[in-house]
Amino acid sequence: MKYFVVFFFLVFSTVTFAQDQITSQKVTGYIYNDNTKTPLSGVNIININRVRGSRTDMNGYFEIDIHPTDTLHLSLLGFQSLRVKVTNDWIKNKVAKIYLTEKAIALEEVVIRPFNLTGYLEVDSKTIPINKNYQYSISGLNNGYEAGEYSPGAFGKVLGSIFNPADMLYNFFGKKGTELKKLKQIKKDDTVRNLLESKFDRETLAVLLGIDKNEIPEILQRCNYSESFIQTANDLQIMDAISGCYEQYKILKK
Repeated sequence: MKYFVVFFFLVFSTVTFAQDQITSQKVTGYIYNDNTKTPLSGVNIININRVRGSRTDMNGYFEIDIHPTDTLHLSLLGFQSLRVKVTNDWIKNKVAKIYLTEKAIALEEVVIRPFNLTGYLEVDSKTIPINKNYQYSISGLNNGYEAGEYSPGAFGKVLGSIFNPADMLYNFFGKKGTELKKLKQIKKDDTVRNLLESKFDRETLAVLLGIDKNEIPEILQRCNYSESFIQTANDLQIMDAISGCYEQYKILKK
């Protein structure tokens, strides 16, 4: 009986692997500026379903692994982001031409207010604002809790989380568990991580997690991250913060 179970497991694994190889395919494409019809380099392409990334070269060319019916998210600074469904025609023809539209951005006047320095270090050092954000930690939990002038009342939140920590996170993570399981997949793909490290708009991260980008500050606030961190961190730092908080939630839930 033991040998039969081993044999069955090997056959099942082989069939599953073979099926995956059949369904997993690669498509290619060229991305152009819709206005000038010139190739766009550096366009970020992410397979939302498989959490795989790619980027166009100088000729606007890219290739990426897909399964039928996957959705690709295309983004480039200064252009409207685009979602493209992988169709049977695309899989059959292997290559596609895609056009991105430039954003119409109205630049507002920027007023720079320099510090009024006196030349005396002891005096001038007191006029420069210092970002004072400290992190408290709770024994047994890896996630930190920020406090300081940008996070008023954070210490009270930390104390509250010690006595009833699950309530702080359950209201959000309890409803978003399915989407947030993608975090482990996101962290494995270097192309996706490099993309998130260069972005600050939360758009790609929200697309990958299947949530509204306006919900991201809410998540971080529930995890007691400071307003300055929420506003200034890049998307990779935000992802790591959410990931750490989600792992903490799973521990507290048990």
